[in-house]
Amino acid sequence: MAKIDYYEMLGVARSVGEKELKSAYRKKAMQFHPDRNPDDKEAERNFKEVNEAYEVLKDPQKRAAYDQFGHAAFEQGEGGFGGGFGAGTGAFSDIFEDIFGEMMGGRRSRSGGRERGTDLRYNMEVSLEEAFTGKTAEISVPTAVTCETCSGSGAKPGSSPTVCSTCGGNGRVRAASGFFSIERTCPACQGRGEVITDPCEDCNGQGRVTRERTLSVNIPAGIEDGVRIRLAGEGEAGSRNGPAGDLYIFLSVRPHEFFQRDGTDLFCRVPISMTTAALGGEFEVKALDGTKTRVKVPEGTQTGKQFRLKAKGMPVMRSHGSGDLYIQIVTETPQNLNRRQRELLEEFEQISSEKNSPESAGFFTRMKNFLDGLAE
Repeated sequence: MAKIDYYEMLGVARSVGEKELKSAYRKKAMQFHPDRNPDDKEAERNFKEVNEAYEVLKDPQKRAAYDQFGHAAFEQGEGGFGGGFGAGTGAFSDIFEDIFGEMMGGRRSRSGGRERGTDLRYNMEVSLEEAFTGKTAEISVPTAVTCETCSGSGAKPGSSPTVCSTCGGNGRVRAASGFFSIERTCPACQGRGEVITDPCEDCNGQGRVTRERTLSVNIPAGIEDGVRIRLAGEGEAGSRNGPAGDLYIFLSVRPHEFFQRDGTDLFCRVPISMTTAALGGEFEVKALDGTKTRVKVPEGTQTGKQFRLKAKGMPVMRSHGSGDLYIQIVTETPQNLNRRQRELLEEFEQISSEKNSPESAGFFTRMKNFLDGLAE
């Protein structure tokens, strides 16, 4: 049976570059991988042919020979490289580790079984006042720390881990079938490259124990909702004295009773009486920095009117600038009127003209003209 063209097998042009070739190989290898196609002989055959094609085309010398002589370049006695591909199968291990590492139990360190610790997440809620001023917070985080009894080795004091006899300390074992071979995590040591015959009693051979740690976290002034703070090396301790993971603090800012935030600007809705809006007046507001400001309301102020208090908003994080505070006016309609109040309002209505309510008068005039136009 004639072999399929290597370029055709990988679905690439003969002028394909190294990066595109590797990308095409990854897709094909993932498509036909035996773990994804159990008991599928056709997929298994395609998987081997894909690897055979990539082994040739990724090597400049082999590719040049293939471009000139085709498959004959690699047959015994034809002046080719000879020996098939058995000698080159070790080159696959790195790329298979990249593609199928998670599928086969994850990649593990081979340097004495040392593994990086897991990153941790801590959710912290602060008030708007705390976000304004900044603060230093003490937090308690339950996490895995290095076992003091065995100093993180996992072995009982006085003993030490031994090299795994199954993988010879590599943490990986290789299974071969003809020209093709693939590495897997060593089942005896779970990829650590060493085994513990006499485990530490305090950590049961893990090299880590769970403890609650107290940490100090600096919250900068002007912090925004959703900001993430990274504390390098404050996560879970690494296995067998491996490097520690990181701790990520996710900040959220509680809603405030009076102020709404938009970036560095603050907004405050202030209800005023109908008479204050009509006759004018003033009121006092207190900003987050503790200062008080009197806001003057001009005569005839409408709902939605905004007054800007410059530099009274939130500070810009790690800067000297600040946002602004906007006072939004809401005119409150009187409720629960007594008899006399109702009489006065009715009298006011009777003596009012369009000049007193130009916006509503103009609206209804335009609406009448619009409806009259439809009736014509």
